[in-house]
Amino acid sequence: MAEDLIDGINADAAIADKGYDADHLVDKITGAGTQVVIPPKCNRKILRSYDVDLYKERNKIERIFNKLKQFRRVATRYDKLLANFMGFVKLAAIAIWLK
Repeated sequence: MAEDLIDGINADAAIADKGYDADHLVDKITGAGTQVVIPPKCNRKILRSYDVDLYKERNKIERIFNKLKQFRRVATRYDKLLANFMGFVKLAAIAIWLK
């Protein structure tokens, strides 16, 4: 499913965890001209290099998602319409930012 998500990707870098370290996925990302920031699995015969400092930024993104999930309405997605859901996500992000 990850390959479908990266179709038409327009980013400088693609950051993911070791679970996405597959040759076919990495080849598709690099084919789009995007830098791959995925640490190699320990069982790889040839270890690929990656930007360690950029990978550390992934932690900040995951912490924001975890804070957003503390809002029950975001975690369970009560809203059926995308506009209503995104409105509350933005409201929750503002509440997190103000803390």
